[in-house]
Amino acid sequence: MEVTWWGHATCTIEDSGVRVLTDPLFVRRFAHLRRRRGEVPPPQAALAEVVLVSHLHSDHLHLPSLAMLSSGTRLIVPSGAVAAVPGLRTLHRKLDLRITEVRAGDEVRVGEVRVRAVPALHDGRRLPVGPRRVPALGYVVEGEARTYFAGDTGLFDEMADAVGPVDVALLPVGGWGPYLGQGHLDASLAAEALTLLEPRSAVPVHYGTYWPIGLDGVRPHEFHGPGDEFVRQAGLRAPEVAVHLLSHGERVRPEAER
Repeated sequence: MEVTWWGHATCTIEDSGVRVLTDPLFVRRFAHLRRRRGEVPPPQAALAEVVLVSHLHSDHLHLPSLAMLSSGTRLIVPSGAVAAVPGLRTLHRKLDLRITEVRAGDEVRVGEVRVRAVPALHDGRRLPVGPRRVPALGYVVEGEARTYFAGDTGLFDEMADAVGPVDVALLPVGGWGPYLGQGHLDASLAAEALTLLEPRSAVPVHYGTYWPIGLDGVRPHEFHGPGDEFVRQAGLRAPEVAVHLLSHGERVRPEAER
């Protein structure tokens, strides 16, 4: 099993011959954000048998990035996403994307891999004024390893029971602005999640990639620091977990730590 971090929440999980892509975001700039670290992922990053979208925020469900997928790609989204984001219907028609809507607890088989949707504590509406409350999700990808992609989430009491046993946790540790709102993990909370989930390995994601235009000097430690701080906090709270601090485009085989 191998994980590549492309930046923000975009990862490729390769397990049992299946490429799983999470929350693809393949642009240098969108809305008020620009990519400040790491190159835009190469075209091969968009190649996958299945793509997981955790929730409807535009930095996770990004229609121009989804338009880069190959025809016939399977796309798994939270239940209600198609009604809330009409552009998904357009992509379905143009690219023949095989869109599957799921709720927490649902499972989808893709080749030798099983994808299970799990709950997340996060406002999953299409912002800023999305009226449809489409629940945010995380996913557990199970093949040779069990890999938890948390999407965006805060800590919640039932997290360990909802997610179940995992080998690798891909956890958000920051954001794209100077302040994190409710329903997010910072480096400290992500380290606390390790004590609940007890994975063998962890990879911090969702930090150090995008930042609001014109705010480079506002709380810059919130852009640069979350990855290193997560390593420090994890070492204090969950020293038995092997933490892999990746650069953009870097890959790791976490099973080597077993």
